[in-house]
Amino acid sequence: MTPSPPSPHGSDPKNPKVPKKAPVEKAPVEKTVARTATAKKAAGRKAAAGKAPAEKVTAAETSTQQAATEKAVAKKAVTKKAVAQKAVTAKASTKKTPPKRKTGARRTAPREGAVGKGPVGPPAGPVDIAVPPALDAGDRERLSHGTHHDPHAVLGAHPAPGGIAVRVFRPHALSVTVVTDELRADLHDEGDGFFSGLLPLPEVPAYRLVVAYEETVQETEDPYRFLPTLGDLDLYLIGEGRHEELWTVLGAHPMVHEGVSGTRFSVWAPNARAVRLVGTFNFWDGIAHPMRSLGSSGVWELFVPGIGEGELYKFDITRPDGSRTQRADPMARRTETPPATSSVVEASHYEWGDAEWMASRGDRPAHEAPLSIYEVHLASWRPGLTYRRLAEELPAYVKELGFTHVELMPIAEHPFGGSWGYQVTGFYAPTARLGTPDDFRFLVDALHRAGIGVLMDWVPAHFPRDDWALAEFDGRPLYEPADPLRAAHPDWGTLEFDYGRREVRNFLVANAVYWCEEFHIDGLRVDAVASMLYLDYSREPGQWTPNEHGGRENLDAVAFLQEMNATVYRRVPGVVTIAEESTAWDGVTRATHHRGPSGFGGLGFGLKWNMGWMHDSLQYMSHEPVYRKYHHGEMTFSMVYAYSENYVLPISHDEVVHGKKSLVSKMPGDWWQQRANLRAYLAYMWAHPGKQLLFMGQEFAQGAEWSEERGPDWWLLDPAYGAEADHRGVRELVGDLNAVYRSTPALWERDTAADGFQWVVGDAADDNVLAFLRLDADGTPLLAVSHFSPVVRHDYRLGVPDDIPAWYEVLNTDAGRYGGSDVFHPDPVKPEPQPWHGHPASVRLTLPPLSTVWLRPA
Repeated sequence: MTPSPPSPHGSDPKNPKVPKKAPVEKAPVEKTVARTATAKKAAGRKAAAGKAPAEKVTAAETSTQQAATEKAVAKKAVTKKAVAQKAVTAKASTKKTPPKRKTGARRTAPREGAVGKGPVGPPAGPVDIAVPPALDAGDRERLSHGTHHDPHAVLGAHPAPGGIAVRVFRPHALSVTVVTDELRADLHDEGDGFFSGLLPLPEVPAYRLVVAYEETVQETEDPYRFLPTLGDLDLYLIGEGRHEELWTVLGAHPMVHEGVSGTRFSVWAPNARAVRLVGTFNFWDGIAHPMRSLGSSGVWELFVPGIGEGELYKFDITRPDGSRTQRADPMARRTETPPATSSVVEASHYEWGDAEWMASRGDRPAHEAPLSIYEVHLASWRPGLTYRRLAEELPAYVKELGFTHVELMPIAEHPFGGSWGYQVTGFYAPTARLGTPDDFRFLVDALHRAGIGVLMDWVPAHFPRDDWALAEFDGRPLYEPADPLRAAHPDWGTLEFDYGRREVRNFLVANAVYWCEEFHIDGLRVDAVASMLYLDYSREPGQWTPNEHGGRENLDAVAFLQEMNATVYRRVPGVVTIAEESTAWDGVTRATHHRGPSGFGGLGFGLKWNMGWMHDSLQYMSHEPVYRKYHHGEMTFSMVYAYSENYVLPISHDEVVHGKKSLVSKMPGDWWQQRANLRAYLAYMWAHPGKQLLFMGQEFAQGAEWSEERGPDWWLLDPAYGAEADHRGVRELVGDLNAVYRSTPALWERDTAADGFQWVVGDAADDNVLAFLRLDADGTPLLAVSHFSPVVRHDYRLGVPDDIPAWYEVLNTDAGRYGGSDVFHPDPVKPEPQPWHGHPASVRLTLPPLSTVWLRPA
């Protein structure tokens, strides 16, 4: 469990940071000419940078003559509108003409469509059209105040007596013209930003709008003329909590809909009274972009033509009490760089080059394959490097060390860097601190092409309380339980997920699949599983409620973890899931359909962190050698339960921070003894049943604790540094450990089978010696001998099988090139026919001080 500090709260959703190329403040109803010109200039800069759709024409691209034409067209449009209104008054005297706008009013339009473009249409001139029935007062008020749940029912084009009624809501417009293949007609001003007209057509046409603003004319599509972009099956699966590709239907998706390019926005907010879309495309004023509710699904949707990748956006949600809140998209696939909090419209264009890796990664189950993991905090491994720069350095470094996999600490977006990524706000977005989502794909691809698997820390246990993210997302508890005591995570000041709500469970299960499918992640290490499994986790009596059976188990969390594992393994063959679970929960790595003694099916994980081994072995190593004989059981106890689960032996970031010291600094003695202890411990770890995980910096005996602000102390490997050889020697040992490990099936093939291990001597406490055999599927052994005393022991007898004619030393942590005293066996060691330690033969070895020696059959 990661003891990370809580993220800061109070981020202001109404003042998000945006790129320099786009203005961000709301466009007020009244503006000065200078401010209008500034807005036009900013929109022109953004379009020139390539963010506007191809159909747009920016102010920067418009000549001085065209700019003058725009003003003339706007003025002409206003005049034409007045003439048309006069004609209609003569035909329908019951309709009052709305008052003219004050000439001093300066209005700035939301940026969309073709800025600075005059009206275009059929060769025929404009036609006069009738006025449709008046808009219902209630609809008018709800649209004006942003509380309408179905704007498409009253806006857009609809059949009506006498033709097709078109109604547009553009609060800042001077006039609106409808353009179809048959006609061009000015809509009548109904006041308060509403424009309408009755087109003399038999059916709803494809049409565009020409909207005149002060000093600007735009031609654009009408967002309210389009059918929903989500189908009934998608909505059904969302409602049932079974949409395994949820990211394809919720969030922001550039697309072509009914022949028109734009972006589909959709969000799950079942408690909202209304949802409006705000972003750079409308100056963060969502009054003209209300979204529609898609029935009982709780999903709100709007297709906005003419905008695409790179646009910033949020959802402006009207809560049940009428108050409003602006929220980042829970399904955003890209975000602004923190501390900015807006979501970004994103589409991937990456072409993968790891087909060979992907085709073969499932050839052997993870628990029967070599698996040595290098744990990395990307932001601090080489501070300042982006995903693409990391792709130039990280694969080569990890390959040189021989690790089979890297494990990335959480890379999903998080507001506070000091949380190391364990307090997530953007569950579907790689952190923007290091680049774009496609940049992250490039890094994963580079690792795969180097033959290195990619595991990722995944955090479904909790989320921060930031008021622009998931907490009370639509005005009421949604992702978290309704009970505040149940929702509050007692350790980190965060909120727990409501695993009993099917839509929330779907959000998380789909998220696990998303990372594996969209980013080719090879495995998920699930953080803080113990905090999910127990209702009384870190809670005192009276602070929790038993489950329906009177127990302390969180049945909803159990069901969620089982569903997540079953879904991931079914959909993405070759991946592995790993639980960070610190208790004795029965069946963490047992199949979900197999019930254990507790009555529960297994959780379905592939592997589990062995926290007990980590705690006990580090406790033993921290003692002075003279006292270790009194703690010998701390090194042997792990074999009592070694085959109860499929284990990973973790020396992770959690063990080298917050005053726990670095790995080498945990060791007793002088500098030489500390390094010797470390080398002996690492080789003991690599020989012990289970997979290995080592955190960055520990591979070269960094003396200082890790800090996310500076990363590993790479200067220790600088040849100009006097003690460089001491640190490089430890790094060379790690490389050799991995090389021998990968070429020796006895060290990994039967990690989860009891017959793959045999004690030679496990009770030599007075000598500080541990010796055991590891066996592969064919019975070929490796003899591992660890000697945790700072003396040389000559002619130390150990029992061995009698069918091995000779043993040769394949690895010795006391070798001089690692920084040791160079006590080794240059020649093969032949067994003697003297039984020892329950074996029919024995060998006599010289045990180097504070060392581990591996021997294989000659």
